[in-house]
Amino acid sequence: MVKVGEISQRTIDLLGLAITAGTPIYLGDSNIEHIANRHPEDFEDYGADLENILKYPDYVGLNQVNQSIEYVKVYTVQNISVKVAVRVSTGGNYFVRSLYARDVSRISRAVANGQLLTY
Repeated sequence: MVKVGEISQRTIDLLGLAITAGTPIYLGDSNIEHIANRHPEDFEDYGADLENILKYPDYVGLNQVNQSIEYVKVYTVQNISVKVAVRVSTGGNYFVRSLYARDVSRISRAVANGQLLTY
């Protein structure tokens, strides 16, 4: 398990979270395995940028289904957005659960619907 980021006060304020600023975000072996198996190309292309996505997202949101915090970075040159989902474990720690690329148009719709907020 390695620390890859922290939940910022800005994210807490935007999403109305009851979390302390600076709460660490971890990435464990099982998380890496899950992402690499489910989204191998995206993990290969953007996995090295994970810390940057968490620290400097373009958008954040709260998934209403599973309560994961979603961090989104837009790569305009490639017309791709990368979403990183962070979930709390039963032990109370926050882990990167998923990382995958999406077409920018999907992100635009989520912003227009209020599902994602400009960071």
